[in-house]
Amino acid sequence: MKTYANKEIVDAVVIGTGAGGSPLLAKLSAAGMKVVALEAGPYWNPAVDFASDEREQNKLYWPHERLSAGADPIIFGRNNSGTGVGGSTLHYTAYMPRPHPEDFMLYTEAGVSADWPLTYYDLERYYDELEWFLGISGPTPYPWGPARKRGYPLAALPLNAPAQLMEKGCRTLGIRTSPAANAALSAAYYQEPIGWRHACTNRGFCEAGCNNGAKASMDVTFIPLAVHHGAEIRPACFVTELEEDRSGRITAVAYLQNGKQQKQLCKWIFLCAGAIETPRLLLYNKMANSSNQVGRNFMAHTSLQLWGEFEEETHPYKGIPGGLISEDTLRPHGADFASGYLVQSIGVLPVTYASTLVRTTGLWGAALRERMQQYNHVAGINMHGDCLPQPGNFLALSDEQDDMGLPKPVVYFSNGDNEKRMAAHAKALMTRIWEAAGARHIWSNMRNAHTIGTCRMGTDPALSVVNSEGRSHDIPNLYICDNSIFPSALRVNPSLTIMALSLRTADLFLAHSKRLENASL
Repeated sequence: MKTYANKEIVDAVVIGTGAGGSPLLAKLSAAGMKVVALEAGPYWNPAVDFASDEREQNKLYWPHERLSAGADPIIFGRNNSGTGVGGSTLHYTAYMPRPHPEDFMLYTEAGVSADWPLTYYDLERYYDELEWFLGISGPTPYPWGPARKRGYPLAALPLNAPAQLMEKGCRTLGIRTSPAANAALSAAYYQEPIGWRHACTNRGFCEAGCNNGAKASMDVTFIPLAVHHGAEIRPACFVTELEEDRSGRITAVAYLQNGKQQKQLCKWIFLCAGAIETPRLLLYNKMANSSNQVGRNFMAHTSLQLWGEFEEETHPYKGIPGGLISEDTLRPHGADFASGYLVQSIGVLPVTYASTLVRTTGLWGAALRERMQQYNHVAGINMHGDCLPQPGNFLALSDEQDDMGLPKPVVYFSNGDNEKRMAAHAKALMTRIWEAAGARHIWSNMRNAHTIGTCRMGTDPALSVVNSEGRSHDIPNLYICDNSIFPSALRVNPSLTIMALSLRTADLFLAHSKRLENASL
């Protein structure tokens, strides 16, 4: 790996190496720029470090405490942030549905939330590029949404037991289903200049880290590409300060590495630390917030889960967790809520299932043991729906400090009427599906997934933090590129759109830089 001195003024520093930072990092370095990536977590070796053991793999989840408030406090940990080179993609389930064009225009459609300052079609070519670069396994043609210019590069992964049961229940009710698009290889796949990646072994521990490279996490896709083109990846570097000059440009990034304060000089900053750490860094540095929108508009997908026990064995830990999808609920007929949701099958690992069961139902002792004895007969189904931004849902800085002496973030969140009505609609439908599939002992777990929207993009600097290119309205050499810039939550898993925005931001930045270079000649 190429390295750069701290005193050397590199072209760009990228903060964070997840779905936002890594694609951008690869494109900038491929264009010949001197780029350094700062990652708070370690540089893992999947073959050695990723065990088929849930408790061991807690090391992949963000270690620093986040405080929750509101009527529906967000549960932080494995569902929302990762630590290590690759970020949350190290433990995401690799579910890769695309949003639809109308998802970007919720205000125009329903008079709620906010329209994006770009359209689906501005990102379409990046979706295409990503699906082939990552090696997405999925059905061709895909049953919902605009026709694709080309299909998925690999056939869909085999359906595990929960997916087969969802398929059975939906067929009985006349609901369309399809194998889902997943960023896990159904066959060996070759990528220049990375080489061969192995096919998925259906190990099922996607949330505990893929140990053979079949899952398209950033550490086995965009990161090696970036390193090949000359980028430096610095692990265990926690960014604490962004230094400005008198003109308001950022000139250096200060960070803690192994307990020592370091500083990297730079020309451009790409902040890609996610919807919690990105606003936290800006708030305690008192930067990029003339709009007073940093930390505002926090969203978390509506994601109610329904569980049941079946006569047949299911072994819910096996196979890709999200194997089957239905998007027939995109805009349900007669719905009393805006936007919509998708339905997906879900697998679950045993410790996760036990802890969810205890937290949700209060079972303990003999009653809990009895239910857990049925674990290998359990299957889940899940809705994944939109979430509207509300004034009372936001991130602020707490008076409490973490072990680095920095203020802890506190996130206020309450589900609104739209989220509650959507969840009720989904619960009724999924209960019918599970009953049709033969489930007994059905129970549900209301939850919210993902962290979204705390540095909104928009055209009006008074109402947003960055413009449609991800560039700060306040600081000319600062870009933000992660799920914090989403104006609305969309109703699908965010990773694919984060990556698409990252590639688009890189292209627009490189074109902007070229214009500046030509103007100076």
